[in-house]
Amino acid sequence: MYTIQVALEHVVERGSRGFETQPHLLDHDLCLALTRATRRIRSQVAERQRGATVRRLEGMTTSKWALGGAEHLATATTDGVDYADGARAVAGPCAANVQVASNSCARVQAIDWGALERALDVDGYAVVPKLLTSPECRRIRAMYSQDTLFRSRVVMARHGFGLGEYKYFAYPLPSALAELRGALYQGLATVANRWNAVSRIDERFPETHTAFLRRCHAAGQTRPTPLLLRYVEGNYNCLHQDLYGEHVFPLQVAVLLSRPHVEFEGGEFVITAATHDEARADVVPLDQGDGLVFAVHHHPVATRRGFRRVVLRHGVSRVHSGLRFTVGLILHDAK
Repeated sequence: MYTIQVALEHVVERGSRGFETQPHLLDHDLCLALTRATRRIRSQVAERQRGATVRRLEGMTTSKWALGGAEHLATATTDGVDYADGARAVAGPCAANVQVASNSCARVQAIDWGALERALDVDGYAVVPKLLTSPECRRIRAMYSQDTLFRSRVVMARHGFGLGEYKYFAYPLPSALAELRGALYQGLATVANRWNAVSRIDERFPETHTAFLRRCHAAGQTRPTPLLLRYVEGNYNCLHQDLYGEHVFPLQVAVLLSRPHVEFEGGEFVITAATHDEARADVVPLDQGDGLVFAVHHHPVATRRGFRRVVLRHGVSRVHSGLRFTVGLILHDAK
């Protein structure tokens, strides 16, 4: 039986190998190990109740697209209820949003990754419909007024970024976003490594997001980059790239949290793609909850002579009316 004690021992062992220098990562691993233990207990109880044979997950491993590996597993709500085997589910720091994380991460696992990779290879971006539900979008959007969740607020006009404002989340991230970020990273790491290989870029990305964040932090990129953006009438976001430091994961994700044509008009997501001899601009239509995966800086496109580099920038067109929220999940941290 995989118990809470075993989960704690696993996290303590990992902490002794370096997590003590990154307390927010230790807390996140502890939370996820505890909620993973809870999920196993729930599954085993349910199996006994219905008399069915349920495939048992082994050790701390997961399938290829399993929601971010041991560090970022989809979890069930921990409610402090005593279970049949005598173990007690402990509500960790992520418990408040853990069901949102579980549901959205399950959708990540269900993505048609083959189709997504083909779209990314051709255009440098791809839409994931309904990555978040409407209630999930509303819960994330409501975080904007909770200042304790954020490390900084940016008024875009002060920096020549456009009109509008956004806030960078602080560590530890809300569990719904931390889980989703890690799940997306593991699915996209294969694409990122293939792109780097054909582009003759030496860097390769580890399997789990926690391992990649350790690399960022060792290079001084310790500030979290997920952000919540808010636009009102007349606001827009200039074309830009989210680089932030030496270590750049080549893909990121934005999720539209508001309803177009209901809560706002205008505010379309714009992507430009340029090579040395041509450029184009695409307006990408999104509905509430849709995720847009796109290249941070550039992506390789196959030609008859090999590969050419296409440079991408992204922005948001002017909002004509209403209020528009977006959550951005950048997968590298900032200096």
